[in-house]
Amino acid sequence: MKKRIKVVLLSALLALTGVWTVPARAEAIPDERLLPRLTDEADLLTDEEEERILAQLNEISERQSCDVVVAAVDGLDGKTAMEYADDFYDYNGYGMGTERDGIILLVSMEERDWWISTCGFGITAFTDEGLDYISEKFLPDLSDGKYADAFSVFAELCDDFITQAKTGEPYHEGNMPKEPFDPFLILVDLAVGLGLGYVIAFIKKGKLKSVRGKADAEDYSVPGSFVLTMNSDRFIRKFVTSRKIEVNNNSSSGGSTTHTSSSGTTHGGSGGKF
Repeated sequence: MKKRIKVVLLSALLALTGVWTVPARAEAIPDERLLPRLTDEADLLTDEEEERILAQLNEISERQSCDVVVAAVDGLDGKTAMEYADDFYDYNGYGMGTERDGIILLVSMEERDWWISTCGFGITAFTDEGLDYISEKFLPDLSDGKYADAFSVFAELCDDFITQAKTGEPYHEGNMPKEPFDPFLILVDLAVGLGLGYVIAFIKKGKLKSVRGKADAEDYSVPGSFVLTMNSDRFIRKFVTSRKIEVNNNSSSGGSTTHTSSSGTTHGGSGGKF
């Protein structure tokens, strides 16, 4: 309850002033967090859901040393979703380490906007293609009003993407997470294929009623129809074809489109409507 009152008072103060005081905010929270990793100003979650998701975000963030944050707000106070998400991240104490590594999912209910903002190592871990992949996974639940499920899926995917990026090969185009293998679908496809093959073979067999098998290969030839009059080998010419094979040793690691927020911090990100 105290955290919720603190969040409401802070939001009211920012709305009244209309600005985010860069030097004051930055100096006020050099080493400590002002807001938790889950902020539900829009009251989308039950207390139980809020407790569970906050615990999930905290566990992932601390283990990975990279903040994973979710914020649900009523409106954007005249800003774009990108601007609001960047400022919410910058001025509320998020980001771990000197580069302020992390990622935040902002959801605004006023116009049903969402935006993911990345910072520090988060820019490396979450490429443009990676953010597209993540959003495709949680947006169905978000659109259906299953907010707890959407936030949980977002957190799980962030954990996976950060782990992958730490190997030196972040997820990007052509290198996305493999979908879970479902043996049942393979069995279904095999059964359908065998069934169709049997039907086609049965139909074709029915059209060959006038054909009867022969006992010997000689029975398929007409006696005296083949006469070999001459047998010889003659070398005419030789062709040699060669081609150059290009070897490409450069591999693309994908990338993130970045921009600068009002505080002068570099962010990556993407967003849209839900």
